[in-house]
Amino acid sequence: MQFTIEPSFTPSSYPSLQLPDVQVVHEKGSGETNEDLFLNDDGLYGVFDGATSLSKRRYSQGLTGGYIAAALAAESFRKNGHDLYTSVVEANNRLRIVQEDAGVASDQRYGLWSTSLAVVRLTEDRLEYCSLGDASILILTEDGGYRLLTQEMDIDRETLSMWKAYSGDKCSIYEVLSEQILKVRSRMNIDYGVLNGENEALNFVQSGSISLAEVTDVLLFTDGLLIPRENPEAPHDWACFVDLYQAGGLKEVRDYVRDVERRDPDNRRYPRFKTHDDIAAVSISC
Repeated sequence: MQFTIEPSFTPSSYPSLQLPDVQVVHEKGSGETNEDLFLNDDGLYGVFDGATSLSKRRYSQGLTGGYIAAALAAESFRKNGHDLYTSVVEANNRLRIVQEDAGVASDQRYGLWSTSLAVVRLTEDRLEYCSLGDASILILTEDGGYRLLTQEMDIDRETLSMWKAYSGDKCSIYEVLSEQILKVRSRMNIDYGVLNGENEALNFVQSGSISLAEVTDVLLFTDGLLIPRENPEAPHDWACFVDLYQAGGLKEVRDYVRDVERRDPDNRRYPRFKTHDDIAAVSISC
């Protein structure tokens, strides 16, 4: 398969909007490849969290299926002027076609390329948004409050709880819980949504629009920026997340997360799949 992907998506100008204050954190985790991407293009912003297919197969240019899925989705949003939901549909269709061309079997679901996404488009007074999977959109308001525009998802809560309870010899989570991980992956677009070319993915798209009248900041981020939790069953600590952001922006959140992870190299106190996850995050001050 011959396939070329632009490695990043950044604008040269903002002709339709007054230039907002935009911060970006884009960082590879402990894996070989950063499968998370961000989009920043003329009032259109997004983050995309590619998920490596469990087949571990590599494609043209040595790319993983997760990276290709994230890049295809980002390109689909950047290249068209449709509403965001229509862009999701087009991205999903294109991903299905490219996988078919690459010989990826649609009935072997663990091998499908997939990505989560969170995208917003800003006009002078409104914010259009859409998301799919566990990428998040968080808004901060003038009264000091905050609100998630996306549904909070814990796709791996059961798996990480099992890892937390495991008391055997030191091994990786992939060795200990391989069947559980495969089970969760097989439930995509049944129990939770991801963009992977399946029509059922569209049933999980969250989209809408809100007024920007009282919004001060819009944050989009992949799950690598989430505050690590000792108990996977506990809710995410959004108050801590917002306090860190208000103290020093996205970098402050990133530094806190990485420090917690660094002090738990075995991934057991704060159960997770690897020491550091990839991060793609964008904040816009309105």
